[in-house]
Amino acid sequence: MLDIKDILSHLSYKQACKLLGPEGEKFIRTGGQFEISLEDQVILNRDFFQLDMEEAVVTISLDPMKEKELNCVCSVCNTACNHKGAALSLILEEKLALGLSAPPPERVPIESLSEQELVEQELKDRIERANTQKMRIQPFGKNELWTDYSVTNLASGKSYRVALRGWERGESYCTCPDFRKNTLGTCKHILHVINNVRKRFRKNIRETPFQIKNICVYLRYGTDLELRLLIPESLDSKSTETVRPFINRPIKDVHKLLKQVNILEKEGHDVIIYPDAEEFISRMLYCEQVKLKVEGIRKDPARHPLRKSLLKTELLPYQLDGIAFAVGLGRAVIADDMGLGKTIQGVGVAELLAQDANIAKVLIICPTSLKSQWRLEIERFTDRSCRLIIGNAEERAAQYDSHSFYTVCNYEQVLRDIQNIEKIKWDLIILDEGQRIKNWETKTSQVVKALKSPFALVLTGTPLENRLEELFSIVEFIDDRHLGPAFRFYNTYRVTDEKGKLLGYKNLDNLRKALKPVLIRRTRAEVIKELPPRTTEIIRITPTEEQLIVHNQNKRIVSQILSKRYISEMDLLRLQKALLICRMAANSTFLVDKQPPGYSSKLEEIDMLLENLKAEKDRKIILFSEWTTMLNLIEPVLEKHKLDYVRLDGSVPQKMRLSLINRFQKDPECKVFISTNAGSTGLNLQAADTVINVDLPWNPAVLEQRIGRAHRMGQKRPVQVFLMVTKDTLEESLLETLSSKHALFLAALDPNSEDASIDLASGMDELKRRLEILIGKKPVEPEDKSMLAQVEDEAQMLAKKQRIENAGGQLLSAAFNFIDEMFPKQEDTEEINQMTGTFEKYLAGCMNRDENGQLKMTFTLPDESALHSLAKSLAKMVNIGAQKSSH
Repeated sequence: MLDIKDILSHLSYKQACKLLGPEGEKFIRTGGQFEISLEDQVILNRDFFQLDMEEAVVTISLDPMKEKELNCVCSVCNTACNHKGAALSLILEEKLALGLSAPPPERVPIESLSEQELVEQELKDRIERANTQKMRIQPFGKNELWTDYSVTNLASGKSYRVALRGWERGESYCTCPDFRKNTLGTCKHILHVINNVRKRFRKNIRETPFQIKNICVYLRYGTDLELRLLIPESLDSKSTETVRPFINRPIKDVHKLLKQVNILEKEGHDVIIYPDAEEFISRMLYCEQVKLKVEGIRKDPARHPLRKSLLKTELLPYQLDGIAFAVGLGRAVIADDMGLGKTIQGVGVAELLAQDANIAKVLIICPTSLKSQWRLEIERFTDRSCRLIIGNAEERAAQYDSHSFYTVCNYEQVLRDIQNIEKIKWDLIILDEGQRIKNWETKTSQVVKALKSPFALVLTGTPLENRLEELFSIVEFIDDRHLGPAFRFYNTYRVTDEKGKLLGYKNLDNLRKALKPVLIRRTRAEVIKELPPRTTEIIRITPTEEQLIVHNQNKRIVSQILSKRYISEMDLLRLQKALLICRMAANSTFLVDKQPPGYSSKLEEIDMLLENLKAEKDRKIILFSEWTTMLNLIEPVLEKHKLDYVRLDGSVPQKMRLSLINRFQKDPECKVFISTNAGSTGLNLQAADTVINVDLPWNPAVLEQRIGRAHRMGQKRPVQVFLMVTKDTLEESLLETLSSKHALFLAALDPNSEDASIDLASGMDELKRRLEILIGKKPVEPEDKSMLAQVEDEAQMLAKKQRIENAGGQLLSAAFNFIDEMFPKQEDTEEINQMTGTFEKYLAGCMNRDENGQLKMTFTLPDESALHSLAKSLAKMVNIGAQKSSH
């Protein structure tokens, strides 16, 4: 049972504000100004929290009518008030002192461990999770030790199938993602099941080893992924000879394997091919099937006939090469520079797979702003049907299961509609702007990477924005084993100090080699020699005194928080706010306090820049700012210079965006396109030849995306880029940060790079390491019913064969017992005994005993007609016996 401490431990700032209603943020901020003694004024036990402020007493307890909800009562005020705000502010600020959280553990950096120490550390972590996390176990075989188990983690609601086959690592199997990719041969679910059954079964049963009942084709998830065969000890000599080439060794020749499986089945053996092994075999056969065709395309894409015939437009040679690369692998990343036509390559991959793999259902996941553009490109390049997912939850549910070849949804819809999406058998999943799953800790990333399809493609111009781990997360979607488990990836490529703080990266030459088989990247310089040049000019601006005062006040807050030993959620919120204010103040004080006149030297610089640019004939400008308020301040400047413009920000409805773009592209009088970062991805604005960045984003990818709207394929003129930087502010620091991140990007992805290592400080990693740990019990998550059903279906499918065998035996036994009853009772003569012995001898040759001593009969019928004849003969015998019995 959860008590008040558990709930308060996990209480977030957002939840606290909601508890106090519309003005919750104001009350918590004001309440935080009271000076409170924890020792003298606060009582906290399992049932309630109480703050005695002399003028009022605030009591917080669990709502008896609503589970996991809080009641907050003030002895003086009947509504939300500063007293309640003070109590909640205190809880959020002082979780460590109140015993609601604990200091972060001092961890040994895995980057410094040897291989053996690394494995021991990872096993220790999984053993601890197996012992501490709550899981529900359901065996599929009653009173059996060596059987399959459904394991549901109550903290996440996820269910997996554990096949328990032994006590040692590598002997059992689990369907969870960690088991597939950790190379340890175990996981917390297997370890939890082992802990459970050790207590339930007697020693003599535990010491009875698992007996292989059937010939099985399975995958061994060791350091390398291996296709292998399980073989029963009781297998006859003839069949043993058939499988001899595969005994105790990985299977490389799948054609030979399938041929031998066919022979075994003709000999009367049922061979089980596990689902993951079947998927692995299918992929090997597919890659072999398309190998020659792909090699032919990539050898000379410029002259290959598919350049003109694959789509309703002529592909550029490098585009056809990218399509062939992805189709040849089945699962790949296309990471070309922005503006080189990744969308058309995505459509091309789907069309070529339709030819070579007969695919019929393609799911495209992209940012909301790009959904309409995908449909336009599909209609332009193909004759296929395309469905955009729109509307409310009920309307969307039916749309996924349409007959359309292409289905296009956005990332947010995947989170909301996952149950409906999982029900569909997708042939190909395309992720556009794949950097959306760069952080594996986010719910979006976890949900998207759990989607299943035989073919997958990631399109991204920025697979690496801030940290190397982002690249790892993206590659994990197409192959969760290609770069190894995360702990080994860290150990191989990261450089840290003795406390685990990230200092830089190493072995990047090896990383480039590892990425080459699954990731293709072409730059503008490589493939579009005719693209006009681009020039970048940094405009450094002196801030006003008022801007510096606001900026420096918040810079001090940043310094104070960073100097603390442990960081709380409230510290992080204050840090984010202070950094945000520093950046806003570099633009204008009006962004911070909304008070006129709004001091801003940057607005004066924009005024002068636009004065100069408008004098040039045919000049077209894209102007970006992070903030809509800054665009509001810039609009009067545009009107002052009589510059016609269109504006795009997050408030512009999706259906109106295309008309804005068309007007800017086609109307010679429309000179300026102003936008927030909502317009920085996916839009084609080649009519522009100037990009003004009013402020700098946090990472170079967003900056490059902004510039890529104009400097892209189809551009005919040189492109001029302006970066506006306010001196002596955070913006100057950002320039240096953007430069170091860009260096990491090049070192990791550029095949011509010679850098093997790079220095890079990561402040966010350090902050996360210092974040205090919440110690309250977490509430149980709702169970993922579709996942549980999938686990049960898989286990039942594997058990179906045994049930069929048992049912067949019972049916045959019942039929002959019935026939025996039909004939008159008579003494067993010598003739009958001899015939019985002869039949018994021949029948014994068709039988063997399983590990439980039960007789099993296997034989192969030549065709369906033999089955009919056997059933008909039995029917006649029963009928004759019945007639004799009636007489």
